[in-house]
Amino acid sequence: MVPVQGGGDGVVSGPRLGVEEEFLLVDPVSRGVVPGAGAVVDRAAARLGSRVSGEITSLHVETKTDPTSSVRGVLEQLVEARRVVAECAAVDGLRIVATGTPVLPGATAPPVTRGPRQERGTATFRGLHDELAICALHVHVEVPDRERALLVSNHLRAYLPLLIAVTANSPYWEGRDSGYASWRSMVWPRWPVAGPPPRFTSVAHYERVVEMLSAAGAIVDPGTLFWDIRPSVVYPTLEVRVADVPVSAWESALVAALVRALVVRGLEAVDRGDHGPELAGEWLRAAYWRAARDGLEGALLEVGTGRLRPAREVLGEVVDWLAPVLRAGGDEELVRGWLERLLAGGCGAVRQREAAGRRGRLADVVDFLVARTGVDERQPA
Repeated sequence: MVPVQGGGDGVVSGPRLGVEEEFLLVDPVSRGVVPGAGAVVDRAAARLGSRVSGEITSLHVETKTDPTSSVRGVLEQLVEARRVVAECAAVDGLRIVATGTPVLPGATAPPVTRGPRQERGTATFRGLHDELAICALHVHVEVPDRERALLVSNHLRAYLPLLIAVTANSPYWEGRDSGYASWRSMVWPRWPVAGPPPRFTSVAHYERVVEMLSAAGAIVDPGTLFWDIRPSVVYPTLEVRVADVPVSAWESALVAALVRALVVRGLEAVDRGDHGPELAGEWLRAAYWRAARDGLEGALLEVGTGRLRPAREVLGEVVDWLAPVLRAGGDEELVRGWLERLLAGGCGAVRQREAAGRRGRLADVVDFLVARTGVDERQPA
C-alpha cells in the first residue's frame, strides 16, 4: 500500500483501505517458476509507478493499490495491475500466476535478492528461506491510532481461520498434492514470529514484546514481524496478512471488503470499552490447521466454543453480522454477489484441483492459473 494521501475517488464508505498481491513468475513451456522479477518490475513501474515492486526473491512480483474508500476502486486497481504486470512479463516470455504456492517442483531454495537486509535475514532464518516461494494477499485498513489498531487486532484474531478458508489457494507443493487447501498456511507459521498475533493490551505491551523478540534474535527488524495481523511498519494502518493470494482479482476485493467491515466492527467494540476476547492459543492453532486443511469445503473450529461447524455456514453468519457495515458503505450487494460466485465455484484450491483432474496433469493447473491471473478477473474462474 502506498502512503495514505487522499482517496481521490469521491466515495466515502468507511476507513480507507489498500491491497497488496504477490505473484510468481513461470515459464509457459516448463510451467515451472523462474527468476526474472527485476526486469518485469522495472518495465511495469514505468506504468504503475510505486504500485509495483519486487519481493524477497526474484521469483516474485508484488502489486499495491493506492489508498481508497471504494471497494470497487480497489477492484479496478487490482485488475489494472494484474494486466500490466502480465504484459510486462510477456515481453520476457514469462507469465504470472496467482497461487499461494508453486504447483511444480523447483521452487525450493529460491534466489533471494541481494542486499544487507537480505543477508541478515539469511543469516538469521537460514533454511526457512528455502521455502519463500509463497504468495499472500495483504489488506491494509486505515486506523491511525496505534493503540486502537492493536485492540482491534484482538477482535480480528477469532476470524483469521475463516479468512484462511475463504482464500485457500495453495493445494500443491513441489509437484505433489499436499492434501491441504492452503499449504502456504502450514509453511508460513514455521517462522519464529508468524501466525496469529498475541493479544495486546496497549502500545507499551506491544513494544515490550517486540523488544523481547529483537533481543532473542527472532526478528531482523520490525518488517520481519510476520504476524497475520500487525500495525503496519510504514503506514497508519492495521494490516491483515493471513490470506493466500486468490486466483481472481474480484476475490481479493471481496476479502478487502470483509476485512474492512471486521475492522469497523472491531472499532465499534473498542470504543465501547471491549478490548477483545481471550482466546486459547491451542484452540487458535487447531483452528488454523482445520481451515488450512479443508478450506471452505470443511468444518471450522470455533475458537470461542471448541465446536466444529461447516465453514460455509460460519461464513454466512459472519456476513450477516457484517451486513449493516457493508450496507452503510454501499458494498453489501457487491459482497453478497461475489460470495455467491465463490460458493458456487469453490475456493482456489478446489478450482486448482479441478484443473488437474480433467487430464491428470499438473501442467494444466499452471495453464489454468496463467489464463485466470493476468486478465480482467471480474468474473469467477
